[in-house]
Formats: sequence, structure tokens, C-alpha cells
Amino acid sequence: MPGTDIAEAQRIVFGELPLLPHLAELPARGPGADMIGRSAGFLVELPVQLYAGRWQVAPRAGKDLRRTADLLERDLDQLTEQGDGFTGTVKLQSAGPWTLAASIDRPIGGRLLRDPGAVRDLTDSLAEGLRKHVDEVRKRLPGASLLLQIDEPSLPAVLAGRVPTESGLGAYKSVDGADAATALRTIVEAVGVPVVAHCCAPDVPLQVFKDARSVAVALDLSLLKDLDPLGEAIEAGIGLFAGAVPSTGQASSGDPSTAGKRTAERVSTLWKRLGFPAARLPQQVVITPACGLAGATEPYAREVLTACREAARRLAEA
Repeated sequence: MPGTDIAEAQRIVFGELPLLPHLAELPARGPGADMIGRSAGFLVELPVQLYAGRWQVAPRAGKDLRRTADLLERDLDQLTEQGDGFTGTVKLQSAGPWTLAASIDRPIGGRLLRDPGAVRDLTDSLAEGLRKHVDEVRKRLPGASLLLQIDEPSLPAVLAGRVPTESGLGAYKSVDGADAATALRTIVEAVGVPVVAHCCAPDVPLQVFKDARSVAVALDLSLLKDLDPLGEAIEAGIGLFAGAVPSTGQASSGDPSTAGKRTAERVSTLWKRLGFPAARLPQQVVITPACGLAGATEPYAREVLTACREAARRLAEA
């Protein structure tokens, strides 16, 4: 979400998304609130620090991790306060092991992705940390069901061998799809709640996400080129978090239901092209923004969430 006021962001989330609120993230607050720093804060016995503007494995926990933990604690306090008595489903999220491995530097240089052993250690550490995170939220919201979203925007580049080395003159060796799925499955099996795999990059690795036993995939519909793999995943029972509303734009002054109607029509048309019965759509699809809203204005972010809710209502009543 945009802005730096977690109380306001969490109020908007619960107000606009009463059926599936989430723990808001506010990257505009700086290091430790960004996707990589926040997610690295979940790592157990694998401390990180900022060095020359990048996250790097550290010999011990320091001020950067303390700031990260403090921001998360504030966010959880707001989730607890505004989710008091909530009995629906709440979504949590973290970057996945491959995106972290492609983004965090080793102490001696190069990304963790360079070292398969380091990637395994990171994956195990993240799995343990996310299990603890889920348990903490369970204690705070005892009546809620939890859903964990794993963000893997870097995974297509990891699989294709397109992650550049620090010199920019080469790229790290590609990772096999089976190995990628095994790491993700480690997370899925550890956390004890359903996991949604999210990737808003082109060439979403749907087979990897299926093999990792994700219950759903989240993607940007505007980047879809081939519908067949998506159709196969849906046929296999995978849920679809359909990124159907642009994540940035200008807030309109017109009827807020107009964007919801347009979004519903877009998703309905896609569903028909995939060849599935209309009655199955509201059972298997969640309407979402195309990606995160951190780059949007606050009025536009609120408008996007309203459009998603309105589109879902229209599709459920169709």
C-alpha cells in the first residue's frame, strides 16, 4: 500500500476488503519496510544488514534488523487492533526463497543464488521464520483463518538464467524447475496454512507453482500470452488470483462501480475463453490488483480495492 501511516492503511484494507483483508505493507517507510528487507526479517539465524544500499548476509543482527522487526511489530499491532473479533480469512505475504536468493548478497560478494547450499539454508531459515510468523498472527487473531502469499517476481529470471551477476557482464546459472518447486514446497509444508504463489512478471512458472502444491496462483492478467497453461492449472483445481485492475493510474471522479463493472466483464470474458462453466468462476477466482499498490496514490489505491470488491460481487451474483 502507498503512504507511511500503517493505521490508515490497515483501516482501508479492512474497510474495502472485508472478505479477504491482508496485513498491509508500506515500502515508503524505507529500508526494512521494503519487500526484500521485510521478508529477510523472517529469516531464522540468518541475519542481514544493509551495505551500500543492498541487503547482505551479516555476521550478527544489528540496527537494520532491529528496525525491520520494529516496523513489523507496529504493523501486527494494527492488524490485531483492527482485526479484533474477525472470523474470516486474512492474507499474509512474504517474498519467496528464489526472489530473496536473487536479491541478497553473500558476505564475500555475489548473490546467494550463486551458492546452492546457501539457497537451501535460506529456504529452511525462511520456512521456519514464516511458520513462526503464522503462529504469531494466529495468537493475535484466534478467530481468523490465515492464507500466506509467497511473492516470487524474480523466479522467471532465476529459471531462465537471466539474473545478472554483480558486474552486469554475466548471469547466474539457471535453476531447474524441479529444484525451484522443491524449495517452494519446503515453505508450503512448513507453514501449516494454504499458500498462494504470486508472480507479476511475464512467463509465470505455473508448473513450478503447481508442483510446489500452492492452492492458487496470483498473476497480472495483462501479461498473459498463452492461456493453455493457465487453463490446465485451473482444470487441476488451482485457484486464480486474477490481477485485473492496473496497479497505478489516476483516481476518477465518476461512479466507483464503473471500474468494478469493467473489471468483472474482463474476468468473465477471460473465463469464457478458457472454456469453464460460469458457475465455477466465483468458486475458484479472486479479483485483485495487477500487482502491489505501493506506487499508487492513496485515492487510486482505495479506488482499485473498491473496484476489486465490486467486480467480485458482480461475478458472484451473475
